[in-house]
Amino acid sequence: MWLSWITETDDQESSSQAANIARKPYCGYELQVLSRRERAEEESLFAAIQWPKPPEGKIPFVKSTDPAHSNFVILNPHTRFKVGDQLEVLVHMKDFQGNLKQYGGDYLQARIHSAHLKAGATGRVVDYQNGSYKVFFTLFWPGEVTVSVSLVHPSEGIQVLEHLREERPDRVYFKSLFRSGRISETTVCNVCLPGDLPVCNFTDLYTGEPWFCYKPRKLSCATRISHYKGGYQKGLLTSEENFLFQSDVNIKVPLFSRGPDSVTVKPLGFREFPSLDRSQGSDVVPAGYYYQDQWIPRAHRIQYFNKSADITECLQGKLVYFFGDSTIRQWFEFLTTFVPDLVEFNLGSPKNVGPFMSVDLKHNILLKFRCHGPPIRFTTVFSSELHYIANELNGIVGGRNTVVAITIWSHFSTFPVEVYIRRLRNIRRSIIHLQDRSPKTLVVIRTANVQELGPEVSLFNSDWYSFQLDTIMRKMFSGIGVLFVDAWEMSLAHYLPHKLHPEEVIVKNQLDTFLSFVCPLET
Repeated sequence: MWLSWITETDDQESSSQAANIARKPYCGYELQVLSRRERAEEESLFAAIQWPKPPEGKIPFVKSTDPAHSNFVILNPHTRFKVGDQLEVLVHMKDFQGNLKQYGGDYLQARIHSAHLKAGATGRVVDYQNGSYKVFFTLFWPGEVTVSVSLVHPSEGIQVLEHLREERPDRVYFKSLFRSGRISETTVCNVCLPGDLPVCNFTDLYTGEPWFCYKPRKLSCATRISHYKGGYQKGLLTSEENFLFQSDVNIKVPLFSRGPDSVTVKPLGFREFPSLDRSQGSDVVPAGYYYQDQWIPRAHRIQYFNKSADITECLQGKLVYFFGDSTIRQWFEFLTTFVPDLVEFNLGSPKNVGPFMSVDLKHNILLKFRCHGPPIRFTTVFSSELHYIANELNGIVGGRNTVVAITIWSHFSTFPVEVYIRRLRNIRRSIIHLQDRSPKTLVVIRTANVQELGPEVSLFNSDWYSFQLDTIMRKMFSGIGVLFVDAWEMSLAHYLPHKLHPEEVIVKNQLDTFLSFVCPLET
């Protein structure tokens, strides 16, 4: 499995029961009519992202998880470890009074690393739901290997994030400009708009994706010119809840080690073979590791495209589509900058918004980027350029020289997951249709990634939101013949600080993986 988070409980019925809990519809305007299969899938997805909850009742801040009092210990640190062995780490979480926590649900991130080797890998976290966690690492390289474990959010903070996701989907709001002649009006837009004011219904006719704007007072709905991010709602938390989101206190704070925080790993002997089989499938955990700043996947062989000529040779004769948000726009920008013969064609598009296009006429290469449809928190996008990925895919002929790369996650973190599931279901349907008519078309999914977090960002774009969406994305796109670039592990395992837009060295490794799918090594 690809999840790096597992819960263990004596109640084996809990996940199926949770899936049957009645959930509040995310929007009064548009109640989805699901088939029996779609409803079963949705229940399965809700079960997959179910998170352990603290006991009922209000828990005071001093009883919440305190990373300064918490710690981890390496089990059997003096074992003679060899490459390929498993390393186990036990984590004990305590509250601000130094008492051991009696329940789970804290969100942890863990990795092993060797700074001098520029090596790193993520760990698999198991929540025993009693305040104790165990992290499992695979030792991929010899030398001194250091363990790092961080508390991203306490379980009490996770409950606040869940509440915001379900009850305040308006905490990021959008606007549209309407214009006719000299008259201009701006109104608020969203997936769902509260109140009884008249609205413009911009629901997509093909996909059924809902989108609404309050109707201008003077102008018609047909006069909409543009879409843009309005802003972020303030004052979402109570004074007590604010304590759960403090930088350097309980947001992405490293835990201390009780004892050694590193082990020495011996290389294998000449006749020994590590248990790092590449044939374990694309859902093996961890998916890979860094060594000398190069990503080494476990499930497939990879090439490193260090010369622009190598990329040109790989992409010769190819038409490559990039659909999604700014994290896949980084791929387009890197390739356009790194490959001299690729020249960006000026479409007059707004900076950072697109659409964009780069062309290499000599080698017959065409790259295109287009952002996904609303909700998208970009600066001004012309209404005519708000295209849904599913509709774009339906317009692609496809074939052996067509490559499609998709990512879609960050802009959905403020909405109930039903909104995201609907979007992925539409995209998946279009991918399957594309594969049916053009089986040799390559489709690659770029996963979510971790980012820097502060008190405000946590309420809108927390890694916990991203992790939940990433879990759904991987489950919904598995089994349909698409390939994954694991941007999540590639950002979490690296030594550089977390950023929503990862640094160039990480983007380069993502593209090495992507291009290795486009031009696989001959075996």
